[in-house]
Amino acid sequence: MSDVEISRKESLTRHEAARRLSALADALGAGGHVEVELGASTVKLHVPDHVRCEVEVEVDGDEVELEVEFTWSTASADPEPAAAPRGHARGGKAAARSHS
Repeated sequence: MSDVEISRKESLTRHEAARRLSALADALGAGGHVEVELGASTVKLHVPDHVRCEVEVEVDGDEVELEVEFTWSTASADPEPAAAPRGHARGGKAAARSHS
């Protein structure tokens, strides 16, 4: 069960989706602080040097869902870079989702 979950769904052009992903990638590459805009709200996250990443593609009839999820612990120690078992940690989470 999540302590906090904030989400927003909206339609974007492919170009707008690319700009959002590029901005997230730039923020991750620049340092450990990321701001995610969700409508009128902004969520500020501290991202450690090592995160777990899950990529999922789901095809259901004529709809395709591409989901990229980064998960990390908010505990003081960074997790090991080794692969973690599938599932969700209770720590921080940033996700990018695309629906076609």
